[in-house]
Amino acid sequence: MELAYDYPLYRPPSEAGSMIFQVTLGCSFNKCSFCDMYRTKEYSERPWDEIRAEIDMMSKYYPDTRRVFLADGDALNLSKDKMVPILKYLREKFPALERVSCYAMPKNLLQKTDKELQELRAAGLDMFYVGIESGNDIVLKKVTKGATQKSIVQACGKAKKHGYVLSCMVILGLGGRKYSKEHIADTAKVLSEIAPDYVGALTLHLDDSLRDEFMGKYGEPFEFIDDMQVLDELEMLVQGMNPKTSVVFRANHASNVYSIKGTMPEDRERVLALIQNLKQHPEMLKPKFLRGF
Repeated sequence: MELAYDYPLYRPPSEAGSMIFQVTLGCSFNKCSFCDMYRTKEYSERPWDEIRAEIDMMSKYYPDTRRVFLADGDALNLSKDKMVPILKYLREKFPALERVSCYAMPKNLLQKTDKELQELRAAGLDMFYVGIESGNDIVLKKVTKGATQKSIVQACGKAKKHGYVLSCMVILGLGGRKYSKEHIADTAKVLSEIAPDYVGALTLHLDDSLRDEFMGKYGEPFEFIDDMQVLDELEMLVQGMNPKTSVVFRANHASNVYSIKGTMPEDRERVLALIQNLKQHPEMLKPKFLRGF
């Protein structure tokens, strides 16, 4: 039994086994020049009656569901008063539920008051996936992220303060050749300060439909980094991350040159040794035709 999804539908790789409910459609911001996930949709919030009916239906077929992901890209844009009934009903209809998660932009988190985040957590929202992309303000502005280093740190700190599990994404190569060092140095700084539970490193890949927009918004010539420079950035990121608590680190997205994983800072030396070996054996890297964003 499947829901009648409004496609395209996206979810994080770690939510592969989760039940997905679309509580919003599209993305309320939808201006990031590197992302075309929701360009074919106009942002809207689905009616409670429709969401409730879908929860009722799926609870009959999959009563033992343990994980739920709330889509689309901007579920946390829902008001607290709209989100709480959804969360409570999920917990009522799926008694074995262990985790409810959604994407969250920094602006979503900053727009919610501390009390609202507390209420959402108490109602059953457990985890946020936050796209950081870069910790460098120049790069963030050039890719029209709609966030700054300061707002990202504040937003993620706010989520952690209220007990949410936090998974953050960053994008290797987003600063191009010119801003590569600044991009990675500031990204490592932000990740060290936030110390999210999980970090996923992707590698920039632009679909043809986005290339002109990305280049135009960037405001100056953009040069993609090559595979060896991607490994350089990955090495600098791993070296520069010094979180106060353990962070599960993954660079195993389909866009990456090689699948790398470890826990920082415990596995730092092992991961750095692997990166050095990859530099010496480029034939081990994933063929470019197998990579995608």
